Amino acid sequence: MTTNTKRLAPQRIAVLLGGDSAEREISLQSGAAVVSALSAGGHDVVSIDPRDVALSEFDWSKVDVAFLALHGGAGENGEIQAVLDAAGVCYTGSGAAASRLAFSKSAAKERFFQWNVPTPAYVLIHEADDDAQIHKRAHAVGFPLVVKPNSQGSSLGVTIVRTPEELPHALLRCFHLDSFGVLEAAVSGTEWTQAVLDEELLPLIQIQTHRSFFDYDAKYADGATGYQFDFTLPRNVEASIRSAALGAVRSLDVAGVARVDLMLDQFSRPWVLEVNTIPGLTDHSLVPKAAARKGWGLGQLCEAAVQSALASQPEQDRRNAA
Repeated sequence: MTTNTKRLAPQRIAVLLGGDSAEREISLQSGAAVVSALSAGGHDVVSIDPRDVALSEFDWSKVDVAFLALHGGAGENGEIQAVLDAAGVCYTGSGAAASRLAFSKSAAKERFFQWNVPTPAYVLIHEADDDAQIHKRAHAVGFPLVVKPNSQGSSLGVTIVRTPEELPHALLRCFHLDSFGVLEAAVSGTEWTQAVLDEELLPLIQIQTHRSFFDYDAKYADGATGYQFDFTLPRNVEASIRSAALGAVRSLDVAGVARVDLMLDQFSRPWVLEVNTIPGLTDHSLVPKAAARKGWGLGQLCEAAVQSALASQPEQDRRNAA
C-alpha cells in the first residue's frame, strides 16, 4: 500500500493516552506529542485518559477518529480496541484480534512459525511452575537465553541470562510484571528495527547501544544510544531484514503504524523478536525517527495513521457486524 500524501481535511480526533499499564508515563509522552502535532495541523483534538474516563460510556458522536497512543495493558492487548469496536468508533492501528495476538509474545511466535517468519526458539513458562521444571526448560533452550514477560512492552522485565545462576533473578523481574514468561534463545548480533505503515516500509534503522541490549533506559533515557540509517549491508541482507519484518506484520494482520524489532546474527540471518502495534511517538522514539528520515514530520506521520484508519473503516464495520 502506498501512503496517501495529500493533506488530511480537519478531523475531530480523540487521542487516547495514559492508561494504567506499566508504560503509562511513556504513553503520556507519546499522547502529548500526538496532540500537539495534530492540533498544529488544524485538527480539533481532545485527550482522553482511559484511567479516568469510562470509554464504554463516553459520547463518541463528536469524534471522527480515536488515535491510540496507549502502550501496554488494555490499550495494546485488544481490550480497548474491542470497546471501540462495540461503540462503532473508527480508531488508528490494528484491530482487537491482531492486537491481542501481537501483544502475547508466545502467541505471536506461534503465528510466526506457521508463516515461516524467522524467530528465535522459545518456551512458555508460568510463575506457578516449579524451579526444577523451569531450569529444565531453560537448559533445553540453551544459554545464553532471554527472559521476557509474555505480555509487556518497552523491554520492561527483560533480562539476558548467560548462566543458570543468573536465572532466578531474571525470573523475579519477569514475574513481577506478568504471570507468564518466555525463555527465548538469545541471538548474538546487531539490533534493527523496521517501522511500517500498513505495508509501506519506512527507512530501516540499526540500533547501537553500549548496553547489553536495547533496554528501557537505552530507549528512553540514554543519550548515547545510536540510530544508524547509513550502514554497509549487502542488498540481499537488507532485503531479507525487510522481508522478515513484512512477513511478521502480515502474519499477525497488523494495520496502521507498527514497528518490528529484529536481530541480525553473525551469519547475516534476520530473526524477528516482536511486533509493536502501538509504537512510541516521543521525541526519543524510533518510528518518528524513521519518518523524519523519509522527510515526514510527526504531524504528517500522525495524519497518515488517521488516513489509514479512515480508509479501513468499512473493513472495521464488516468485522463488527460479523
